[in-house]
Amino acid sequence: MHEQAWPRFRSSGRRAVRRGIAAATAAVALGVMTTGAVAPPAAGAAAWPDSVQRGLDTLVRTDGVPAALASVRGPDGRTRTYTAGVGDLATGAEVPRDGQVRIGSNTKTFTAVVVLQLVGEGRIRLDAPVDTYLPGLVRGKGIDGRRITVRRLLQQNSGLPDYSKYLGDDIRSYDPRELLDLALRHEADFAPGAKWAYSNTNYLVAGLIVQQVTGRPLAEEIGRRVIERAGLRHTYFPAPGEVSIREPHPSGYYRDPAGGSLADATEWDPSWAWAAGQMVSTNSDLNRFFTALLAGRLLPKAQLDAMRTTVPAGYPFPAGARYGLGIVSTPLSCGGVYWGHGGSMTGYETRGGVTEDGRAAGIAVTVQPGQATKDRMGAAVDAALCR
Repeated sequence: MHEQAWPRFRSSGRRAVRRGIAAATAAVALGVMTTGAVAPPAAGAAAWPDSVQRGLDTLVRTDGVPAALASVRGPDGRTRTYTAGVGDLATGAEVPRDGQVRIGSNTKTFTAVVVLQLVGEGRIRLDAPVDTYLPGLVRGKGIDGRRITVRRLLQQNSGLPDYSKYLGDDIRSYDPRELLDLALRHEADFAPGAKWAYSNTNYLVAGLIVQQVTGRPLAEEIGRRVIERAGLRHTYFPAPGEVSIREPHPSGYYRDPAGGSLADATEWDPSWAWAAGQMVSTNSDLNRFFTALLAGRLLPKAQLDAMRTTVPAGYPFPAGARYGLGIVSTPLSCGGVYWGHGGSMTGYETRGGVTEDGRAAGIAVTVQPGQATKDRMGAAVDAALCR
């Protein structure tokens, strides 16, 4: 739903232990380890938390994901967390409640918020060309930074080729300029504004603009402008060379498409994702972030309105989804939409968002699943938000 597939698994070499399908089967055979709501629900609301738990149990039992986690904030303001499956296939450890996961392209929304804050401060103009801030940097076959605006970067209609399609399998850290150079070796996908297509390069360039304008690393700007302001206690942008996840977390896994075997993909250097997908968070922190964003606590009204001005989105988003400036609206079966982004990252997959009236739901699984599983994750988010 959220992005073209990231490059195949790059292990840090510390915990990459190949396991066959039998390992996943054995984990499920241990029994689905679940925890229900953090507080007993009211009698009339019993079906609501049960439906969330059933959704997670299905993802483990039917889809074979090692673990599934959810956090749901209801209209009463109460947050409930859920888990299913096994937190570590090697040890059988329980899934940590609201554990940290790699959130992939949810990072794009954080990057977009920083850009839009700088727009509100008059330091960036949405309709200014990229060359205003990165003169002469964005050039290639059919690529000209004088013709691509900041808005087109954030709305995914610049035509820039996606650098992540061309990454190799070497295990190392990447510099953002190196990633941009990789993208610029390839021809533009289309002329700026001609169509919509998802490209991680758009957010790579947006992150470089933030650093150029502020004179500070993107991670620091996201930290002080978004993470601290929104009160996110379990969210961070990994430091250069940081391969571990800092707080309690379920292990993430990579499934080899050739043989179906599982590899532990928890610890590795995510620098190749940078402004497009490097961050770590929890379901409840993501719910808190998107709630604060929609409530106007992170952006002035003009910039929030611009962010929520959408265009039809195609692959990899579901039918009816629309892309704003780093945020996605997805139709709900009960009417209306929810706002979020979601992310796909080696070892983890996330879905979720918030409604206009403050309901929020986030779900994560500990492997990059196939499309059928992604659809079931989306259905579980819909069920949680529609009650």
